[in-house]
Amino acid sequence: MAVVASKRSVMTLYSDPQSALSHRVRIVLAEKNITVDVVDADPRRLPDDVLTVNEYGSLPTLFDRDLVLYESGIIMQYLDERYPHPPLLPVDPVARALSRQLMWRVDRDWYLPAARIRNANEAVADGARKQLRDSLLVAAPAFGARPFFMSEEFTLVDCCIAPLLWRLPQLGVELPVQGRVIEDYAERMFERDSFRQSLTELEREMRS
Repeated sequence: MAVVASKRSVMTLYSDPQSALSHRVRIVLAEKNITVDVVDADPRRLPDDVLTVNEYGSLPTLFDRDLVLYESGIIMQYLDERYPHPPLLPVDPVARALSRQLMWRVDRDWYLPAARIRNANEAVADGARKQLRDSLLVAAPAFGARPFFMSEEFTLVDCCIAPLLWRLPQLGVELPVQGRVIEDYAERMFERDSFRQSLTELEREMRS
């Protein structure tokens, strides 16, 4: 397992300019104002730098001196711990664990059906759209109860959710009137400076 790379003077993120998984890491980088070299990469033609150290051939891949990380959730938590201001996870161990569990549920309940919409045949994709829409609607009260998702402060959970909501039109997922609270939350996230800074040109075109 390759975990060491040659030292670089500047942190480098190899990022898929269309992927929500890369997008959420870019939001964390922007939120913390971290100096980083973001390199757009095509997941079908990965740079040798990535292939050499990432046996899964996945994006995003982060190089930070001797360290290489290549799972978005791990990258996000690493950045939050290495650059603690502003904090994007609670200090309290119980609240921190609950936030991590929410991130896991977002990946399982929302990102998995989103992946099926993109990659499956039309019949499976239609079922995944319904699954994603219904799951979001079940969670609708949590989107409106506090300024951020189940929190008074912006957290890594919001960094996970916002890129997915940005892509709902592209995924063909339309929310009914009951989802208005989700759309209100999304607009608040999309207006943040960090979210605007994180967008690539291809991502801006998703809503143009």
